[in-house]
Amino acid sequence: MKELQREIVPIVDEDLFIVLNHKDAEFDYPVHYHSEYEINLVMGTSGQRIVGDSIECFEDMDLAMVGPNIGHAWRGDRVKGNHVITIQFSDAFLNMPIISKRLFHPIQRLLLDAQRGLKFSKAAQMKMKDEIIQLTRMQGFQTVLTFLSLLNEMSNSDRYSLVSNHYDTSGTLQTTKSRRIAKVCEYIEQHFRDSICLSEIAALVNMTDTAFSHFFKSKTNMTFIDYLNDMRIAHACQLLSETNQTISEVCYNSGFNNMSNFIRMFKKRKQMTPNSYREFINQMLIKY
Repeated sequence: MKELQREIVPIVDEDLFIVLNHKDAEFDYPVHYHSEYEINLVMGTSGQRIVGDSIECFEDMDLAMVGPNIGHAWRGDRVKGNHVITIQFSDAFLNMPIISKRLFHPIQRLLLDAQRGLKFSKAAQMKMKDEIIQLTRMQGFQTVLTFLSLLNEMSNSDRYSLVSNHYDTSGTLQTTKSRRIAKVCEYIEQHFRDSICLSEIAALVNMTDTAFSHFFKSKTNMTFIDYLNDMRIAHACQLLSETNQTISEVCYNSGFNNMSNFIRMFKKRKQMTPNSYREFINQMLIKY
């Protein structure tokens, strides 16, 4: 059997955050998870980043933020002079009273978004690179101000979600106050393995198909079909990495009713076939 490794992060209750400074990194750590948030800046090498069900290539520099309990790993070429800086802080940070204050709402949104993993644009990486490097050279109270400044910078930067898992209905309720969208997302989560049509979901919240389509996209920034397919692909990724089910079984157990459509959809979203995805993930996991 293969499974993710749980990492014990060297952070204690007295720490607000910790900074790990790795020069000439070996990139030999397997896919792992922990309950803490993590910001990872990789410089001077190229390779692949794994966050949840996302596998992407990067060149020269990469900056990502990973929320609690998301499997992640970086695989880089062992270029002499590469540099990796990792910042880790407790998941309890999200619930600190100060984070609920108005001035911190952008940071609160950042932390919620990070629960699906985030990557940042090249422009954002260049803008925040020096601030992150600066943290490795600082001590005392000034580090706290720089850390909060960094989070604020990240909260206002171009960023993209990495993990195509189910929609966070609790986060949706916080930001949209919409019980209808929460009801819809919960229904999809329970029935994505079944055949679901747009009219069925629209009727659930007493809306016409057209009105519901506009409503759903305005709340999730996705079409209903894209959202449903992302959930199915995310479940397929989980089955591919955690079970020995055949590709055909994964296809039908994830809500797809056509193998060729499943493979086409999977390749479009993951840039590799289901078989290739399974092989790659298995190479990164620990064997027991």
